[in-house]
Amino acid sequence: MTRKLEKLAFGAALLPFVMTLLNLGRLRRLPDRSGHGPVSVLIPARDEEETIQGVIDTVLASQGVELELVVLDDHSSDRTLDILRACTDPRLRILQAPDLPEGWCGKTHACALLGDAARNELMLFVDADVRLRPDALARLSALMSERPEIAFLSGVPRQVTQTFLEWLLLPFIHVLLLGYLPMVFDTGQKPEFAAACGQLVLVRRSAYRVSGGHAAIRNRLHDGLALARQFRSAGFRTMLFDATDIAACRMYHRAADVWNGLLKNATEGMATPRGLPVWTGLLGAAQILPFVLPATRVSRLAAGLSLLTRGLISYRFRQGWGTVVLAPLGTAMLLLLQWQALIGGYLGHAPRWRGRSYPQRSV
Repeated sequence: MTRKLEKLAFGAALLPFVMTLLNLGRLRRLPDRSGHGPVSVLIPARDEEETIQGVIDTVLASQGVELELVVLDDHSSDRTLDILRACTDPRLRILQAPDLPEGWCGKTHACALLGDAARNELMLFVDADVRLRPDALARLSALMSERPEIAFLSGVPRQVTQTFLEWLLLPFIHVLLLGYLPMVFDTGQKPEFAAACGQLVLVRRSAYRVSGGHAAIRNRLHDGLALARQFRSAGFRTMLFDATDIAACRMYHRAADVWNGLLKNATEGMATPRGLPVWTGLLGAAQILPFVLPATRVSRLAAGLSLLTRGLISYRFRQGWGTVVLAPLGTAMLLLLQWQALIGGYLGHAPRWRGRSYPQRSV
């Protein structure tokens, strides 16, 4: 029995190692070139008094590109709207959201309104906790000028993690993307291979309207991924890139926010009745099992592959070595969160986020 478990652990650790080696070369950064096409930067904001000033400042500090900045305040209960109104830069327009319609999620509704308000062909949706480098918009504009066949471009910003639960769980954004998504088979058109990060999404307005935009995914929480699949289903090409050198994002500042934020989105990802047992087997066998088996040559090799995979990802995306050393604990915590989401959904528990309730549902 132990020998079978050793072989299982080795095979499970080998898969993400090989996939990571293949995918690291495909998830590239933007060329260091500048374009000048005008860009509409669109930011949905709900209770973002801690973050909104930072994103406004970095967007307005962009160099080498014409831009408009449109921010939609979505019924904030804090000082978000006051901070917005204090900005006198004429490139900023402030919108206020009407009541949330039935059947919509808050962010998708806000983004749909922003998409309707944008004036430029290139529309960049960014979260309020994203910080852009001064050359980010110019480089994004350049790539879209050089690649007219790309209608949807999404980047994964550098994830800033400072507290224990942040750097224990958030690196799985890259682990799942690089270790388990077969990018080598991706042609940019098949919806099942689509990948995206909702923190930073650039689209062509013409394609956005043809595809149905956010209105077509109105009830989805993983808005970036759902929008990428919607674009591909409409016949457009999408592309994912490594935005580490042009953008940074700190998603959460408190442990409770980390847990509740991930819990809110869980059942649109791993925590489905069919998917979660598979993910539990894949991740548990690769990143937990090698460290609890007796120390044999095979189990040590499996553990080494697991740590090497995490080390490669950590080095490339500046995650810190603590995430590597504590990878088994992080995996266990992630799976616990996913099972809580799945079981909680069956029991009728709805996570709350920014004052709204999000009933769990499988998709």
